[in-house]
Amino acid sequence: MEFIVHDTLTAMADLLTRPLADRPEALREMLAPIRPAIPVPGDIVDIHHQGGGFRVDAEDARYLPAVRAMIEADVLGQVRKELERASHALKEARQAASLQVMFVLGDPGDEHLMQVSGGYYGMGGSPGWLYLLGWPSEEVIGRIAHCAVHEFHHNVRHTNVEWDPRKVTVGEHVVAEGLAEAFVRELSGPEAMGPWSRMVTGEELERAHELIMDAFDLEGMGNTPAYVLGDRAMRRFGQEPRGIPDMAGYAVGLRLVDRALAAKGLSAAEATLLPAAQLLDQLGETNPDS
Repeated sequence: MEFIVHDTLTAMADLLTRPLADRPEALREMLAPIRPAIPVPGDIVDIHHQGGGFRVDAEDARYLPAVRAMIEADVLGQVRKELERASHALKEARQAASLQVMFVLGDPGDEHLMQVSGGYYGMGGSPGWLYLLGWPSEEVIGRIAHCAVHEFHHNVRHTNVEWDPRKVTVGEHVVAEGLAEAFVRELSGPEAMGPWSRMVTGEELERAHELIMDAFDLEGMGNTPAYVLGDRAMRRFGQEPRGIPDMAGYAVGLRLVDRALAAKGLSAAEATLLPAAQLLDQLGETNPDS
């Protein structure tokens, strides 16, 4: 697979030296290649801000040093290297001929990004694209490339396992998140994993597990994110909370996947080709008990 990693770091460094009034249009130009892959109406600048992206309507002295630090650390080179490793590890799966990758600086003043998402996130569901966003704190800067691998895993899985946004279930979505994290761990070790699967523990995890399993067969991407991302994310985006703690779907998904991999004797790479129901069938039931 060919990875086309857009040099957004150079573009953002240039943007951040321009007068404030010129920055929104510069951002539109930078994001123009990925705009057709974002199925949200409206000005891409507003969508960018709503998603926790750096502000182009206010000065922030932290932005330019952060971009320069990522250039110095060769974050985009790290992304390319890890994606190439991931592609090789998944060589038995069908993969597209090419994939474009765009990283965008996050806003450290965005509470949801920093406190709920752990400072970074990605999206890999749009055909032909990976989108990454993050604030490069000391803890995050080395994990951006691993986030790219997580999203790449989604992209490959969607190519090999049916993923119809109208019919995909809560169970399939939760398992996809757990399996992507298991693959990151398999490729680069537990330290490469995101914080999301560790955010919910104890009684909260058990309650989330119960709620997610009760909704396991609920269909549609209008429903599934609530069980993956949790209530605060749903309130932020004007959707119905379901009583799910922040990011609980990742922890539940990883728990289910780890049990299934152990029961079947499979690697995460091998399990990439299996639908959730088939992956979980040896646990004794489609919706295994916690």
